[in-house]
Amino acid sequence: APHLAGELFKSMAGVKIMMIPYKGGSMPINALLVGEVHLMFATLAPVAPHLKSGRLKALAVTGLKPSLLAPWLPTVAASGLAGYEVESIYGIVAPARTPETIINRLDQEIVRYLKTVEPKERLLNIGIEAASSSPREYGTLIKAEMARMGKVIKDAGIRIE
Repeated sequence: APHLAGELFKSMAGVKIMMIPYKGGSMPINALLVGEVHLMFATLAPVAPHLKSGRLKALAVTGLKPSLLAPWLPTVAASGLAGYEVESIYGIVAPARTPETIINRLDQEIVRYLKTVEPKERLLNIGIEAASSSPREYGTLIKAEMARMGKVIKDAGIRIE
């Protein structure tokens, strides 16, 4: 997701940014801390300690609305790049042949669970804002994101390695 966030930013803003493929999650953060790189698109959880200490500065969030995790940060779109949006979407999936009754029951239980305080707080502590949708809405969202980000991948010439 961070790579695609950068590629979308490059194409929409018309800027040149070089993507550097690091092998681990902490390596790009360390490179940013020592000045080896000048910016990165990152999820909040791994950079939060460095933001709190003042060693890194957050500029904006990539979603369409401000984050519950950092409500003081503007969105990239509100900062001047209208229409920019990238969010990491996590969901629960089941085999295609799973009976509809089981899908509906799982959906009901997941929604019920996510409405309680404990899981929302637990997820928020690791940088995830919990939200629920119907299985149909989630499927529609995934298909739309695959098409949208598929275009970003194709336009950027990204290949599977």
